[in-house]
Amino acid sequence: MTALSGSAFADTTTLTFLVPSGEENVARAQSLAKAFEAANPDIKVDIDTRPGGAEGDNLIKTRLATGEMSDVFQYNSGSLFQAINPQQNLVDLSGEPWQADVQDIFKKVVTAPDGTQRGAPIGTGMGGGIYYNKKIYSDLGLQVPKTWAEFMANNAKIKAAGKTPVIQTFKDTWTSQLFVLGDFFNVNVAEPGFATKFTANQAKFATSPAALKGFEHQADVFKAGYLNDDFGAATYDDGLRKLATGEGAHYPMLTFAIGAIKTTYPEHIDDVGFFAMPGDDAAKNGLTVWMPDGLYISGSSEHIDAAKKFAAFVASPAGCEAQTAALGATGPYMVKGCSLPKDVPGAVADLLPYFGENGAASPALEFVSPVKGPSLEQITVEVGSGIRSPADGAALYDEDVKKQAQQLGLPGW
Repeated sequence: MTALSGSAFADTTTLTFLVPSGEENVARAQSLAKAFEAANPDIKVDIDTRPGGAEGDNLIKTRLATGEMSDVFQYNSGSLFQAINPQQNLVDLSGEPWQADVQDIFKKVVTAPDGTQRGAPIGTGMGGGIYYNKKIYSDLGLQVPKTWAEFMANNAKIKAAGKTPVIQTFKDTWTSQLFVLGDFFNVNVAEPGFATKFTANQAKFATSPAALKGFEHQADVFKAGYLNDDFGAATYDDGLRKLATGEGAHYPMLTFAIGAIKTTYPEHIDDVGFFAMPGDDAAKNGLTVWMPDGLYISGSSEHIDAAKKFAAFVASPAGCEAQTAALGATGPYMVKGCSLPKDVPGAVADLLPYFGENGAASPALEFVSPVKGPSLEQITVEVGSGIRSPADGAALYDEDVKKQAQQLGLPGW
């Protein structure tokens, strides 16, 4: 028996799996690993975590450059995917059979410059907008706003009632970007060709009235005194707590946070709703959409066959079920055959119509342009803290973008 046990142990392959820190990412990874190991007893999955934001971006790039990347890892799709040199660093997954079930809208955001797909979808489609506390809205008789003016009017009533109107969590700098990034649907409505011109260096945030508004909105809520007192020191986890418990009324964030709220504050999940970033015209209200992260296989992995099995599992209905088991329903999956339970949290129910047949949604700028400057989160912290004006912040971001575009070798820069 001992010899058999030793032999079985020797035949086990161990995959290392790197995910962003944060309860929802870890819970998803653990559930996927457990379900995959049950179906593949000869493969073990060890989970490691990394920071989010710019620190995490740098760690990913460093590990890839030094050949020390985990076998499989979760990272952004879209522009940040392009910035990690996918052709050189990631395994080509174009020929995998499961790609037939991956939605085309996702394939586009993990396609390398040579036309090959280098990732599998992990997580669900997301919206970038504003969570709100339904109890506060009910108590004050407020309606979900569809314009910025309506949003600011709601904030005034919330402040008068002694609550925090808008939660910001600048200790985790990545959380500061939503007023700018989540406003792209509205930019696209006002300037339909902005993304193409932006990529070609023919449109700028500082000189586009529509694109500048995200920076202006960030400053508006600060100047009005609508933020939590500890906005500079508060973390993402603090933001979720303040929102869920009704300490604050609004939290600009991506909808993947639904999973963390359900995990950490299950008793408050039905108190949280979601709406798209308000714009200028209620008749043209719609959602800025984020694609899920990609699951990638490092080109330096010594276990590529096992890693491909894991990617195939993640991009399957069984993989979707494992993710839903961990986090509940947080949005639509990008894999055909994956379904959501009928009883979904209120914030998910608010989100799904934007993705529906008659919904109004457009991808975030980073999915329709390869250009995204790495310093936006620091700039939006400054604008949102009153340190820098919206115009100066937008101009600084245009300079930040220039470096990224030149690194990518884009024409016109």
